[in-house]
Amino acid sequence: MDDNVLLKVEGIIRDFPGTRALSDVTFEVKKGEIHGLIGKNGAGKSTLMNIISGVVQPTKGKIFFNGKETVFTSPNKAQNAGISFVHQELSLCPNLSVAENIFIGRLPKKKSGLIDRQKLYKDCREILNKLKSEIVPWKRVNELNVAQQQIVELAKSLSLKSKLLIFDEPTSCITKNEADILFEIIDNLKKTGIGILYISHRLTEIFDHCDRITVLRDGHLITTVKTDEQDANFDSLIYNMVGREIKNMYADKSTVIGDELLRVEGLKSEGVFDDMNFNLKQGEILGFSGLIGAGRTEAMRALCGIDPKTRGDIFLHGNKIEINNYSDAIKTGIAYVTEDRKNCGLFLNLSILINVSAASLYGLKNGLLIDPLEEEKLSKKFIKELNVKVSDLHHTVNSLSGGNQQKVLLAKWLASNPKIIIMDEPTKGIDIGAKVEIYRLLRDLADSGVGVIMISSELPEIVGVCDRVVVMHEGKIIREFNGDDIQEQTIMMYGTGKSA
Repeated sequence: MDDNVLLKVEGIIRDFPGTRALSDVTFEVKKGEIHGLIGKNGAGKSTLMNIISGVVQPTKGKIFFNGKETVFTSPNKAQNAGISFVHQELSLCPNLSVAENIFIGRLPKKKSGLIDRQKLYKDCREILNKLKSEIVPWKRVNELNVAQQQIVELAKSLSLKSKLLIFDEPTSCITKNEADILFEIIDNLKKTGIGILYISHRLTEIFDHCDRITVLRDGHLITTVKTDEQDANFDSLIYNMVGREIKNMYADKSTVIGDELLRVEGLKSEGVFDDMNFNLKQGEILGFSGLIGAGRTEAMRALCGIDPKTRGDIFLHGNKIEINNYSDAIKTGIAYVTEDRKNCGLFLNLSILINVSAASLYGLKNGLLIDPLEEEKLSKKFIKELNVKVSDLHHTVNSLSGGNQQKVLLAKWLASNPKIIIMDEPTKGIDIGAKVEIYRLLRDLADSGVGVIMISSELPEIVGVCDRVVVMHEGKIIREFNGDDIQEQTIMMYGTGKSA
């Protein structure tokens, strides 16, 4: 084996009951290389990473690490060998401090056996400084926002001084500035000979930072290409990922905008956002753009009664409505689809059927009980309409890929027959094929008269999907764009607080 090869997986097969997740997969990561791994949700990326990091074992195949054949029977053995995995789904202990999370299991001790807090916080601060983060080492993780928690997850992995770092969608919850810092760190790690295995649905990141790219589809390795090769381009990679050519990624925008559907006046939450004034018209998709922390999500949650508001008036079809809690919002026909489907949107250990019908139970009652036939009929209808790939409605949601979980979450709220649907980061963590389906679904909803509000940190989809865009910065609306004025550069400029 080439001495420059850090990791090689050879002929990997992984079977689960009733399905083969990986079929004869062979590829390698070199020392000092950033190797991109891409594929649709359900392509086998997570299974392969779990095998490499010792979470599960292959049914068949070999793993070579640092020149030796090895078997990682647990995550600890993989970690001790020099493999760290930065998961997309955060795996932090919320009631422990930042420093305790970063050095968990490796806390510095005094001679007395007590934790050496002074050294712990000093070591933590040194790692956070490398990430150019001002997070306080002794602050509890449950007091941090999602972006800050992602930084802690990164710091935890960097503290292990690993030979191979696996990143799974590391930029999905952080700002562009934080992402730039991350890539600077990754580039520096590469120069020291550390191997980087980088998983992302953001193909721009893959092309900008990876040396080679491996594509998985339906458990099979389709191709590995060098990024600078002539045939390495967006179209070819997308074709290899989904097995077909994708044209017209974004549906045509609305040509006819109807009457005002929703109006919000003076919405405020003290210290979070202030003086929010905007409206939503029938037939349009209204986008909310801005940096993470700009107040977009917080404003929509307050609008729906999920979070408290200091003041503000809400009008539906010109009539003032009172929304004091989320139940009020649902009753008036306003649905909020959270960005955090795992923790706030779905019941992962319950069936697909139960999840789809969860927001529509009052309409399924037969006396005091839920009519099981009507519940199944409703679930089948929306599973079919959203093209959710399931073999049995009674399977649990956590058995589905990320893209299909997102569709189940959408099905849950569409089944409630909303007048307005607020989508918070609707394509977060899903593959390009599923993204295209969701873009077209949103356009179909708008065309049918449903009001659609979309919060997104992905500027290309804001530009490609939305008819009108509201830009927020530090809790305030600072600009609105429509038509040809919706441009990435201009939106980014105002989103960072600058003006023309």
